[in-house]
Amino acid sequence: MSKAIYPGSFDPITYGHLNIIDRAAKIFDELYIVVLHNVNKKYFFSCKERVQITKDALKDYKNIHVESYEGLLVDYAKMKNINVVIRGLRAVSDFEYELQLANANRSLHEDLEILFLMTDTEFSFISSTIVKEVAKFGGNISQWVPKNVENAIIKKISNNNV
Repeated sequence: MSKAIYPGSFDPITYGHLNIIDRAAKIFDELYIVVLHNVNKKYFFSCKERVQITKDALKDYKNIHVESYEGLLVDYAKMKNINVVIRGLRAVSDFEYELQLANANRSLHEDLEILFLMTDTEFSFISSTIVKEVAKFGGNISQWVPKNVENAIIKKISNNNV
Protein backbone atom coordinates (compact mmCIF):
# COMPACT_ATOMS: atom_id res chain seq x y z
CA MET A 1 0.00 0.00 0.00
CA SER A 2 1.49 3.34 -1.04
CA LYS A 3 1.28 6.24 1.40
CA ALA A 4 2.39 9.85 1.29
CA ILE A 5 2.31 12.96 3.43
CA TYR A 6 1.28 16.41 2.23
CA PRO A 7 2.28 18.82 5.01
CA GLY A 8 1.48 22.49 5.38
CA SER A 9 0.04 25.14 7.62
CA PHE A 10 -3.19 25.29 5.56
CA ASP A 11 -4.09 28.67 7.04
CA PRO A 12 -6.47 28.26 5.23
CA ILE A 13 -6.56 25.55 2.59
CA THR A 14 -7.03 26.95 -0.94
CA TYR A 15 -7.90 25.60 -4.37
CA GLY A 16 -4.15 25.53 -5.04
CA HIS A 17 -3.69 23.10 -2.15
CA LEU A 18 -6.72 21.12 -3.27
CA ASN A 19 -5.28 20.83 -6.78
CA ILE A 20 -2.14 19.19 -5.37
CA ILE A 21 -4.16 17.03 -2.96
CA ASP A 22 -6.52 15.80 -5.67
CA ARG A 23 -3.65 14.77 -7.92
CA ALA A 24 -1.64 13.14 -5.10
CA ALA A 25 -4.73 11.26 -3.88
CA LYS A 26 -4.94 9.61 -7.31
CA ILE A 27 -1.32 8.46 -7.11
CA PHE A 28 -1.21 7.12 -3.54
CA ASP A 29 -3.49 4.66 -1.77
CA GLU A 30 -3.41 6.81 1.37
CA LEU A 31 -2.62 10.49 1.66
CA TYR A 32 -2.00 12.12 5.02
CA ILE A 33 -2.70 15.84 5.08
CA VAL A 34 -0.62 17.05 8.01
CA VAL A 35 -1.59 20.42 9.42
CA LEU A 36 1.63 21.58 10.98
CA HIS A 37 1.79 23.81 14.01
CA ASN A 38 4.84 25.96 14.62
CA VAL A 39 4.81 27.75 17.98
CA ASN A 40 6.96 30.52 16.47
CA LYS A 41 4.40 31.34 13.78
CA LYS A 42 1.28 33.50 14.10
CA TYR A 43 -1.76 31.88 12.50
CA PHE A 44 -5.10 33.31 11.39
CA PHE A 45 -6.89 30.11 12.46
CA SER A 46 -6.00 27.94 15.43
CA CYS A 47 -4.58 24.50 14.71
CA LYS A 48 -7.89 22.90 15.71
CA GLU A 49 -9.78 25.23 13.34
CA ARG A 50 -7.35 24.56 10.48
CA VAL A 51 -7.76 20.80 10.92
CA GLN A 52 -11.56 21.04 10.94
CA ILE A 53 -11.72 23.39 7.94
CA THR A 54 -9.35 21.09 6.03
CA LYS A 55 -11.36 17.98 6.98
CA ASP A 56 -14.55 19.67 5.81
CA ALA A 57 -12.98 20.64 2.49
CA LEU A 58 -11.79 17.05 1.95
CA LYS A 59 -14.82 15.16 3.26
CA ASP A 60 -15.54 13.46 -0.07
CA TYR A 61 -12.14 11.75 -0.28
CA LYS A 62 -12.02 8.20 1.05
CA ASN A 63 -8.23 7.79 1.06
CA ILE A 64 -7.30 11.00 2.86
CA HIS A 65 -6.50 11.42 6.55
CA VAL A 66 -6.22 14.90 8.09
CA GLU A 67 -4.14 15.22 11.22
CA SER A 68 -2.19 17.88 13.06
CA TYR A 69 1.40 17.64 14.19
CA GLU A 70 3.82 19.81 16.10
CA GLY A 71 7.44 18.84 15.60
CA LEU A 72 9.76 17.68 12.87
CA LEU A 73 8.07 16.31 9.77
CA VAL A 74 10.65 13.52 9.59
CA ASP A 75 9.57 12.33 13.04
CA TYR A 76 5.94 12.23 11.90
CA ALA A 77 6.99 10.29 8.78
CA LYS A 78 8.91 7.76 10.87
CA MET A 79 6.03 7.43 13.34
CA LYS A 80 3.58 6.69 10.50
CA ASN A 81 6.09 4.61 8.52
CA ILE A 82 5.70 6.86 5.47
CA ASN A 83 8.65 7.56 3.17
CA VAL A 84 7.12 9.99 0.66
CA VAL A 85 6.43 13.69 1.19
CA ILE A 86 4.51 15.74 -1.37
CA ARG A 87 5.41 19.40 -1.70
CA GLY A 88 3.50 21.77 -3.92
CA LEU A 89 5.17 24.40 -6.04
CA ARG A 90 3.37 27.43 -7.44
CA ALA A 91 6.25 29.12 -9.19
CA VAL A 92 10.00 28.93 -9.62
CA SER A 93 10.34 31.28 -6.65
CA ASP A 94 9.06 28.49 -4.36
CA PHE A 95 11.70 26.06 -5.56
CA GLU A 96 14.78 27.39 -3.73
CA TYR A 97 13.11 27.28 -0.31
CA GLU A 98 11.54 23.90 -1.00
CA LEU A 99 14.87 22.48 -2.18
CA GLN A 100 16.57 23.60 1.05
CA LEU A 101 13.76 22.08 3.10
CA ALA A 102 13.89 18.83 1.12
CA ASN A 103 17.65 18.52 1.56
CA ALA A 104 17.38 19.20 5.30
CA ASN A 105 14.63 16.59 5.67
CA ARG A 106 16.58 14.03 3.64
CA SER A 107 19.66 14.60 5.78
CA LEU A 108 17.53 13.79 8.85
CA HIS A 109 15.76 10.81 7.24
CA GLU A 110 17.72 9.28 4.37
CA ASP A 111 14.86 7.06 3.19
CA LEU A 112 12.51 10.00 2.77
CA GLU A 113 11.59 10.86 -0.81
CA ILE A 114 10.35 14.37 -1.55
CA LEU A 115 8.09 14.71 -4.59
CA PHE A 116 7.36 18.14 -6.01
CA LEU A 117 4.05 18.71 -7.78
CA MET A 118 3.45 21.90 -9.68
CA THR A 119 0.01 23.35 -9.13
CA ASP A 120 -2.02 23.91 -12.27
CA THR A 121 -1.39 27.34 -13.82
CA GLU A 122 -4.81 28.68 -12.86
CA PHE A 123 -3.87 28.32 -9.18
CA SER A 124 -0.23 29.40 -9.38
CA PHE A 125 -0.78 32.84 -7.84
CA ILE A 126 -3.08 31.78 -5.01
CA SER A 127 -1.66 31.80 -1.51
CA SER A 128 -3.34 31.67 1.88
CA THR A 129 -1.85 35.10 2.59
CA ILE A 130 -3.46 36.66 -0.49
CA VAL A 131 -6.80 35.02 0.32
CA LYS A 132 -6.81 36.42 3.87
CA GLU A 133 -5.69 39.88 2.75
CA VAL A 134 -8.40 40.18 0.10
CA ALA A 135 -11.03 38.89 2.54
CA LYS A 136 -10.02 41.40 5.21
CA PHE A 137 -10.79 44.20 2.77
CA GLY A 138 -14.13 42.70 1.72
CA GLY A 139 -12.96 41.28 -1.62
CA ASN A 140 -14.41 38.21 -3.28
CA ILE A 141 -12.41 35.07 -2.45
CA SER A 142 -14.94 32.50 -3.68
CA GLN A 143 -12.86 31.69 -6.77
CA TRP A 144 -9.84 30.78 -4.58
CA VAL A 145 -11.29 28.71 -1.72
CA PRO A 146 -14.17 26.27 -1.14
CA LYS A 147 -17.39 27.64 0.37
CA ASN A 148 -16.67 26.21 3.84
CA VAL A 149 -13.33 28.04 3.89
CA GLU A 150 -14.84 31.28 2.63
CA ASN A 151 -17.52 31.11 5.34
CA ALA A 152 -14.94 30.39 8.06
CA ILE A 153 -12.79 33.34 6.99
CA ILE A 154 -15.73 35.74 6.85
CA LYS A 155 -16.96 34.55 10.25
CA LYS A 156 -13.49 34.93 11.79
CA ILE A 157 -13.08 38.44 10.37
CA SER A 158 -16.58 39.45 11.55
CA ASN A 159 -16.05 38.07 15.06
CA ASN A 160 -12.56 39.42 15.57
CA ASN A 161 -12.60 42.59 13.49
CA VAL A 162 -9.29 41.38 12.05
